[in-house]
Amino acid sequence: MELAEKRPFNEKLQHALGVNPKDAKLSLTYFTVSFIALLIGGFLGLFQGLNRAGLMELPTWFDYYQTLTTHGILLVLVFTTTFTVGYFYASLSHTLGGLLPKVRKMGWTAFGAMVLGVVLVATTVVMGNASVMYTFYPPMQASPIFYIGLVFLVVGIWIAAFGAFINVAHWRKNHKGQHIPLLAFFATGVFVMLVFGSLGVTVEVLMLIPWSLGWTETINVMLSRTLFWSFGHTLVNIWYLTAISAWYVAVPKLIGGKLFSDSLTRLVVILLVILNIPGGFHHQIVDPGITEGWKFIHVFMSLSIGFPSLMTAFAMFAMFERTGRRKGGKGLLGWFKKLPWGDVRFLAPFIAMVAFIPAGAGGIAQTNNQLNQVVHNSLWVVGHFHLTLGVTVALTFFGVAYWLIPHLSKRVLTPQMNKLGIIQTIIWTIGMLFMSGAMHFVGLLGSPRRTSYTTYGDNATALSWDPYLILLAVGGTFLIIGVVLMVYIVFNLMFFAPKGNTEFPIGEPEADAYPTPKWTERWGLTIVLLILIVAMGYVVPIMDIINVPGSPPFITW
Repeated sequence: MELAEKRPFNEKLQHALGVNPKDAKLSLTYFTVSFIALLIGGFLGLFQGLNRAGLMELPTWFDYYQTLTTHGILLVLVFTTTFTVGYFYASLSHTLGGLLPKVRKMGWTAFGAMVLGVVLVATTVVMGNASVMYTFYPPMQASPIFYIGLVFLVVGIWIAAFGAFINVAHWRKNHKGQHIPLLAFFATGVFVMLVFGSLGVTVEVLMLIPWSLGWTETINVMLSRTLFWSFGHTLVNIWYLTAISAWYVAVPKLIGGKLFSDSLTRLVVILLVILNIPGGFHHQIVDPGITEGWKFIHVFMSLSIGFPSLMTAFAMFAMFERTGRRKGGKGLLGWFKKLPWGDVRFLAPFIAMVAFIPAGAGGIAQTNNQLNQVVHNSLWVVGHFHLTLGVTVALTFFGVAYWLIPHLSKRVLTPQMNKLGIIQTIIWTIGMLFMSGAMHFVGLLGSPRRTSYTTYGDNATALSWDPYLILLAVGGTFLIIGVVLMVYIVFNLMFFAPKGNTEFPIGEPEADAYPTPKWTERWGLTIVLLILIVAMGYVVPIMDIINVPGSPPFITW
């Protein structure tokens, strides 16, 4: 009798919380790989930083460039992609009433393809056959297995994306006239960007495979780089869009506030999807073969991506002020004191938001034709990258993990884990301040990126970089402590925290909010505009460089 009474209550509770055990297992598996990649990649980053500062000599069997390549692949591709898929599959499950069985199978298939791809890629790097960095620029040539592994990664991404599309389409079919739940709307935008953004790099990899096998003698370097950056820059904004989905949807609920505007939020998603891909050209401002006219056009396209970011900054801090004033905040900044600074689920994403102010400003500097030529091949760029990915994205992902992982694992974030999370957040922030700050300053002094430690024959200029490189290593040491703490917290929340039910925080609109326009649901129109913008930005430049003479392969390691 007891069991008979307990089962309906548990079923109601599970339905209310949106936790499907099969869906939860899928997302938790993605998160497990994500944080293992963070742990391994973090240690490789420490070794790389110590070497760059002249404090550690790496062994010949795993040198600086192998370390750099593996570090980039694990953190830039594996950590971010597996987290993004796990997070959005959990979001779709919660907001759409569970994943369809065939979509869940697609999620597992995608996971298998990604893992196989990572194994193939990592194996070639460890064996010393692919020290080409995560950007794998030709004419440096890796083993064919490296490029085949990348194919499996992309196939995995596509399978996961189409699984999400199927689930969203099924929900829309059964809820005609309704708006897609906001998190599902974000997921749709992210997966649209993943599919369309990865088309260019897929074409590139399919060109590189026969070249690496010796079936073709040369490779079009300019075309390859252009196709890569149509994906490389898009990937940055995929992480960013994933991060701001938590800012817009979860953070208001966590601090006891309301959504600023559902309509503005959906407009931000649409703008990022439409405007993003041609922004990749600002990575090629110093490249020959692309005319200055097209570079200036693409600078404008890159800067246009800043508008949805400014909209986000306004919306977030307006929401913070509204919430703080409702809680009794008086005066100009009294609302600021009312925010829950002792809750790591808020503190981590808040620091991530603040970090995006200098990160975004640095990005604008790099889209400028003249300034880009000053900083392009320097450690400034790496410092900018660590601000965007290492703080804005990573800290938001960590903040999500504090509530999503216990939600999925049916456990709770204890006060002790919350306190440890605050310590981890502070250590991580200090580490990134040292590392990214040092990289920015020493980059302005001319220190190049992508090179191991050297004094260039005790050149005075190179020796002047050493104090900054020491600070870089100090930052890396703080960061590895932060990595270990974060991985410990994640697996504690998965397997050892007390059993319980953790809410999936979904912010609610204001009572007097305007209705969201119906046109925001027209994804067909959004995709058509995306294709038109991409065509406008790429068709002519690619036609100009498609017949450029190719280069034979180089293996420099």
